Amino acid sequence: MLIDILKDALLSFFVAIGFALLFETPKKGLLVAGLLGGLGHAIRFTLLYFDFGLISATLSGTVVIGLLGIYCAHKIHTPPVVFTLPACITMIPGLYAYKTMLGCIRIYEEGTTSAKTAFLLHDTVYNFILTSSLLFCLAIGICIAALLFRKKSVKKIKKIKDLGIKIF
Repeated sequence: MLIDILKDALLSFFVAIGFALLFETPKKGLLVAGLLGGLGHAIRFTLLYFDFGLISATLSGTVVIGLLGIYCAHKIHTPPVVFTLPACITMIPGLYAYKTMLGCIRIYEEGTTSAKTAFLLHDTVYNFILTSSLLFCLAIGICIAALLFRKKSVKKIKKIKDLGIKIF
């Protein structure tokens, strides 16, 4: 199990770095993008192993990426979207989007008179709803940190913690 998680994290690390390079992320953000991508996908993989469900596992992984992205943005003085977006791309539901499009094409080709149309329609709608839900989770997961820290910067929170005042 641990080896599978490490393999998943390592592959996601390289995918996130690849997309960070594609988006012209500054050099100081490449490692952060890779680490966040690997960590977020490893969390998703682990939660899926323990049957948490695909949508909740994806949301958990992206929330961690978003929260750590805000912290890392403060540390390396870069906007968080520069490395949170490439990190979350590792969790885009490409297979389900592909199945949705393929189902739409097959329904169009076979028409409504086929005996398999009801099954195809059901399968296509299921894949569409799953794809939409996962994409929504990716967007919410990245934005949750920005919404939580909208009025407080990480610098202010760190100063308050240094003074010994509890925030939450």
